[in-house]
Amino acid sequence: MSKTTFFLATLLLVSSLSFGQSRLSPDGVKLERTLQMINGLYVDDVETSHLTEAAIRAMLLELDPHSTYLNKDEVKAMNEPLQGNFDGIGISFNMLTDTLYVMEVISGGPSQKVGLLPGDKIIYVNDSLIAGIKKDNQDVIKMLRGPKGTTVNVRVLRRGTPQLLDFRIVRDKIPIYSIDAKYMVDHHTGYIRLSRFG
Repeated sequence: MSKTTFFLATLLLVSSLSFGQSRLSPDGVKLERTLQMINGLYVDDVETSHLTEAAIRAMLLELDPHSTYLNKDEVKAMNEPLQGNFDGIGISFNMLTDTLYVMEVISGGPSQKVGLLPGDKIIYVNDSLIAGIKKDNQDVIKMLRGPKGTTVNVRVLRRGTPQLLDFRIVRDKIPIYSIDAKYMVDHHTGYIRLSRFG
């Protein structure tokens, strides 16, 4: 390669890098520089991806309570129920103020068989406290899911019941149905209830 060609290639590379960085907003540049300084000057090695995830989650905490960030693993875990190809206990849940609320107990699933109800608050999973501490959705999913036939013990707080209720749930293949109910109202009118559509 001639000196002229090398110089032009280097100039193009530097120009393209500068152009790419100029697209960042001043706040974006500030975040990028902070990350670079931590990488270059911090006394210990740091995992940049972990810092980036933490920064994104911290930013979203400043917004309304419904704004959330899901990383690639969380998106995969969230999409598995839509595909109906996972083993678990058969609930959908929300984490609200550091407490797991059962939102839905899947019909025919292991949790329904043992008597878990929507509105129940899961406080312990296998003797590990999960309420009142900052537990990530992904961590809770890992605790509740597992191979078919294995068991998980949960302690639940139910409205109107003063003491915690204990449930031993045998994990199973989770049946996912798009149609929850269907019947004919009369000879001309039918009713179909869709719980999932995609």
